[in-house]
Amino acid sequence: MSYRKRTLLEHFERDGSPKRILALDGGGVRGILTLGMLERVEAVLRKRYGDADDFRLSDYFDLIAGTSTGAIIAAGLAMGMQVKYLKQKYMQLAGSVFERSLFRLGFLRARYSKDKLTDELKNLLGEGATLGSEAILTGLLIMTKRLDTGSPWPISNNPRGKYYQDREGGVIGNGRYPLWQVVRASAAAPHYFEPEKIDISSSGVGNVVSGDFVDGGISPFNNPSLQALMYATIDGYNMRWPLGRDKLFLLSLGTGMISADVSSSWIAAEHTVKSLLALMLDCADLQETMLQWMSQSPTARRIDSEMGDLDRDLICGSPALTYLRYDVELSEDVVLGLTPDISRDRVKELCSMDDPGNMSELYALGVAKATSAIGEDLFSEQFDL
Repeated sequence: MSYRKRTLLEHFERDGSPKRILALDGGGVRGILTLGMLERVEAVLRKRYGDADDFRLSDYFDLIAGTSTGAIIAAGLAMGMQVKYLKQKYMQLAGSVFERSLFRLGFLRARYSKDKLTDELKNLLGEGATLGSEAILTGLLIMTKRLDTGSPWPISNNPRGKYYQDREGGVIGNGRYPLWQVVRASAAAPHYFEPEKIDISSSGVGNVVSGDFVDGGISPFNNPSLQALMYATIDGYNMRWPLGRDKLFLLSLGTGMISADVSSSWIAAEHTVKSLLALMLDCADLQETMLQWMSQSPTARRIDSEMGDLDRDLICGSPALTYLRYDVELSEDVVLGLTPDISRDRVKELCSMDDPGNMSELYALGVAKATSAIGEDLFSEQFDL
């Protein structure tokens, strides 16, 4: 099947044609698992469009959303990078950034150097590229959280967005934000990296207002799928894409599902951290519940013993979108079932978000999951280019 590469404005166009969204979770170095699945997605779609060497996921998806490590991958894909190339760059970045140091134990300062992450992102995305750069070929949505106001900030290159252009009062438009800086902000996980300051307004020399931004995973949107859906359809964001099972397609990829042990501990700090992790996982479950509740979802999973997979329930009466979700439960049974060559003792270690030594196994796990689960028939013809 032949296709024509579209311009950025054509990707954003609200002409009633079907739209496609890709959403990528946060999860530290476990993002390499996502890249393993993305290789399969790219291969399936490339075959559909005549095995063209220049096919990229930015040709197919009209909006690519990412949080934290997912923001790094999303930005690269939106700039037209091939998944194989991005995987190589990602492994280099993670190996450099997550280098342990005895001078950074994580008690009084961030565990890792923000300078290394900054340098790697500038190298990957370009130091001079802004969110409004022509180098970004399709819609891009980066999920961050502004720490000094406590508000989640979805930042996009949507040219019709309310805050894309400069505004009265010296407000600096999102289109002028350095791309590497927005991605760095989304990946600034507390404890691991210091917050990122972004200049958000300027009313003259010396009158610059900056916001402190941290990892978007500290908001309810470590999985950015629901935020991407809201951004694409809620009137205030000024995209207004139509809803419907044949009108909107959302593909969501995770970085590995883990369980939270919230059992009591005599160490108060440990119990607090476990409880916060449990809250993040609850947010993830709620997102999947909501999306399955409003969609046609061939990949719907069992939410719990009472709700099941919501296959007979629809909040709107009819599906508001077609929704696919792929992730891997990082449990012993699932991991060894997909990748028998992984040592049983290694399974628990794969849950770590900052150990580059796990990347080869995590990548193999993502490839195995995608090979077994992602078939050509899951990309419906109504969403063809």
